[in-house]
Amino acid sequence: MNTLDNDDLNHVLMTDEANFRLCGSVNSLNCRYWATKNSRDIHQKPLHFEKVIVWCGATSFGVIGPCFFEDEAGRSAKVNSTCYTEMRCNFLEPDLQRLCIENQTLWFQQDGAMAHTVRTAMRILNKRFPAHLLSQRGNIEGPARSPDLNICDFLLWG
Repeated sequence: MNTLDNDDLNHVLMTDEANFRLCGSVNSLNCRYWATKNSRDIHQKPLHFEKVIVWCGATSFGVIGPCFFEDEAGRSAKVNSTCYTEMRCNFLEPDLQRLCIENQTLWFQQDGAMAHTVRTAMRILNKRFPAHLLSQRGNIEGPARSPDLNICDFLLWG
């Protein structure tokens, strides 16, 4: 099992996806409204909000992305192992080549989402980042049920 030293920390590409609602509404389950009387107002809202799913990567040399997951019609698509693999091949790899980043020195970090860790996706990642994969079923695994401590959560989506 590999370990990270201080020099390696400058070469970790932390990646993550986020869902953004396009309606601009606030999650009412997290809000409490206080009033002296019941206004009896009716607020209608759709059952499923329109959303967009965005992928980004962040490292010491900058941000890669954003990449939007869309179907052929341009609508937001659910992330599965096929579209995740296509994104890496068609979006991430060209950006890494453009930035002249060598896969041998770059550690690739992803969370344990099912689309990321299925056998075919992991096989491709292990070829691209040999012995430099931080992921469930990767070269360095995070502890089970550990929080996703990712720079994208704090600086991009937060």
